[in-house]
Amino acid sequence: MIYSRITGTGSYLPEKVITNFDLEKMVDTTDEWIRTRTGIERRHIAADGQTTVDLAEVAARRALDAAGIAPTDVDYIAFGTTTPDLVFPNCGVLLQQRLGCRGGPAFSVETACAGFMYALSIADKYVRCGEARRALVIGSETLSRITDWSDRGTAVLFADGAGAVVLEPSEAPGILSTHLHADGQYKDLLCCASGVSKGFAPKLKITMSGNEVFKIAVIKLGESVEETLAANGLNKEALDWLVPHQANIRIIQATARRLDLPMEKVILTVKEHGNTSAASVPLALDVAVRDGRITRGQLLLLEAFGGGFTWGSALVRY
Repeated sequence: MIYSRITGTGSYLPEKVITNFDLEKMVDTTDEWIRTRTGIERRHIAADGQTTVDLAEVAARRALDAAGIAPTDVDYIAFGTTTPDLVFPNCGVLLQQRLGCRGGPAFSVETACAGFMYALSIADKYVRCGEARRALVIGSETLSRITDWSDRGTAVLFADGAGAVVLEPSEAPGILSTHLHADGQYKDLLCCASGVSKGFAPKLKITMSGNEVFKIAVIKLGESVEETLAANGLNKEALDWLVPHQANIRIIQATARRLDLPMEKVILTVKEHGNTSAASVPLALDVAVRDGRITRGQLLLLEAFGGGFTWGSALVRY
């Protein structure tokens, strides 16, 4: 049996930083209020002219370096994003051109914060069935472009960043299973309510019903984690690390409590970069790999929840 295995990780955060104290001057909020309710202290913002693919390229090249392969070796790109550079070509194709790996499939997945989980699940299937040898899976966002900086409910949360992994075939278990879900009845609770065919509003912006999103996210993420463990015949004690979507410290803590999982087994990076949507899971994964917390052979559970609602999880033997 062939598995897909993560052989390299990479991430990138733009240089510009907006701290909670900067936001105090922009909206009616305080550093204490933001830290208490979100766990965020700073967020990284793309420079003028810096795009989603610009961020992704840096993260991708770092992941490729970590895997020890050349960009031209990539034969499959799955790119999760909600903030594409262009209507078309898609971000996967644009990144493919940058890397010079022509000919293989390259596409984008638009499932909000769950974009990386969806992209990872799709790429995993292609590697397993032998149709891809070296797959690059990306989550990259420039959410600052659609953030309403006058709305304290969302301005304190969202930011920019990119994360990437390389998947290659392996006889040893790597990605053990992935689990994807969606429920469109909640579409109005977290959305950017304009687009090409509907017509662009004067200003694209994220709107969110925070309390409702929090309640549903905690339930769905908890169910997804339990589903993943059950599908693999494991209990939570088998996990070495939970690598969650870095949306909000309260959601992460509530998910951990629901699973009776100590926070010492949870990778937390939200303080440093805020909610980077599709980028947050691979970004957190890369940080923990590079600082030595995550090591080869450990069992990881990745999960994310996003607008739509969409959510997903993956059990990974790193």
